[in-house]
Amino acid sequence: MIDAMDNKRSQIDRYLADWNLQLEGEPWTTPSSELSRVQSFDHGACILKIPFDDEERAGSRVLMWWEGDGAAPVYAIAPDGAILMQRADPGTPLLEAAKAAEPPDYAADVDATRQLIAVAQRLHAHGGARPDGLRSLRSWFRGLFAWAEMAGGFYARAAQVAEQLLADQHGDVVLHGDLHHENVLWFGPERGWLAIDPKGIYGDPAFDFATLLTNPDCDVILRPGRLERQAEVISDSTGISGDRLLRWTVAWAGLSVAWHQQPEPVGRARGVLEVGQRADNLLR
Repeated sequence: MIDAMDNKRSQIDRYLADWNLQLEGEPWTTPSSELSRVQSFDHGACILKIPFDDEERAGSRVLMWWEGDGAAPVYAIAPDGAILMQRADPGTPLLEAAKAAEPPDYAADVDATRQLIAVAQRLHAHGGARPDGLRSLRSWFRGLFAWAEMAGGFYARAAQVAEQLLADQHGDVVLHGDLHHENVLWFGPERGWLAIDPKGIYGDPAFDFATLLTNPDCDVILRPGRLERQAEVISDSTGISGDRLLRWTVAWAGLSVAWHQQPEPVGRARGVLEVGQRADNLLR
């Protein structure tokens, strides 16, 4: 354990030296990355992110590729996927705006969704050759297809819908893959709302919009009429039909919950499953 901690600190120290950085406070660890608040001599307040797995490394390459257009600016990237990116201070997420929404008009929730749509559209518009190492949407859905064979029920229905959508994708863009209210932060009046933490996948742009319908949390997504209202907002802004959005929501909910591999999911996964089932009922 001590050796692992020493190795991580050695990696951080190497980048502090290579990129002329000064550490601020203690680094922290997520399941996929080591992160540190740093000051850069050239760029000011930044985050040093050292990924642990290939998915996060692909996400680092995508962030760099977006060049700060809709996503956090990246100033340096290493062969192992470590990146130096601009720090959002105070880093207010869109989650706070969405949760502030109150009946009867839910204006703050709708406004947060519109901000997410605008960020997604900027990301999807970026052109040029894709970064190396990205995964296709079909590859991303393998977990659902495998789980559906064992679990049946809604998962079998979600897998069927996903197969139909994947066979008839309307566009092929670099996706965020996990676009939600905690992965879009306020970077100040000059830069506005920008995304962090992409997953490194590509395919139908509608996928990124379907994820908005199962976020930010159960208190919001299970409000009566919320699914229909937000789907209409997305459809009006993007031109994606309401039917297609609901079908992607069924597919995404099935995949999201399948990752837990629990016949009776609990907590947030249970809420996502319920949204998927509501979308399926609306389609029927």
